[in-house]
Amino acid sequence: MPHAAPSVAEDEVARFSAQATDWWNPEGSFRALHRLNPLRLAYVRDNICEHFNRDPEKRQALRGLRVVDVGCGGGLLAEPLARLGADVTGVDASEEGIAAARAHAKLSGLKVDYRVDSVEALAASSARYDVVTALEIIEHVADLKSFLAAATKLLNPGGLMLLSTLNRTPRSFALGIVAAEYILGWVPCGTHEWQKFVRPSELTRHLEGQGMTVTDLTGMVFNPLAGAFELRKGDLRVNYLLAARKA
Repeated sequence: MPHAAPSVAEDEVARFSAQATDWWNPEGSFRALHRLNPLRLAYVRDNICEHFNRDPEKRQALRGLRVVDVGCGGGLLAEPLARLGADVTGVDASEEGIAAARAHAKLSGLKVDYRVDSVEALAASSARYDVVTALEIIEHVADLKSFLAAATKLLNPGGLMLLSTLNRTPRSFALGIVAAEYILGWVPCGTHEWQKFVRPSELTRHLEGQGMTVTDLTGMVFNPLAGAFELRKGDLRVNYLLAARKA
């Protein structure tokens, strides 16, 4: 059962399970993810295509690649990856979240292998993938080292891991918690704990300890003039994305 795994935080699972019916509502509890999703998808697609020498402009750019989205929630990333031709597995500890993901995939006519499980349990099986994605999840896990060790084990040799999370800085507290949760209401109050945010140096160190090599770090920054998020290489103070390859 996923709830026995070291990385699974019961309180976090319960919180997201209670919001599961809202996953595909662009103005609901996950509105911030809906705003971030086009940017996240472009980063993921482009890094996968560069790593595996694919053309990102092709409609089925990821055809033939096996991808697992860990902490997939309602499938906001898994579905567009499937549309790009990838063979996608989505894993999440929330039964309610997976139910929402399965229902939406059925409505969308997409084939995604959704599983209620932990990353540790999946890694203990024979399943292996070309790409592991884990976006906006590591700041919610109970044991980061266990999570990353299992995620690395899921990768084939030469595979690619793509992560996103929040840096632990005064700016991330002000914008990621105070503004996003209490002023703008982009995410429900209490969604994040600043102490669980992960600095890029910490994440890099954990990954290198698992035999991974970090190949890119890029910030996701909200531009108030444009009213949208944008990628900025030099600004990792709040949200950031990371790419790493397995030897």
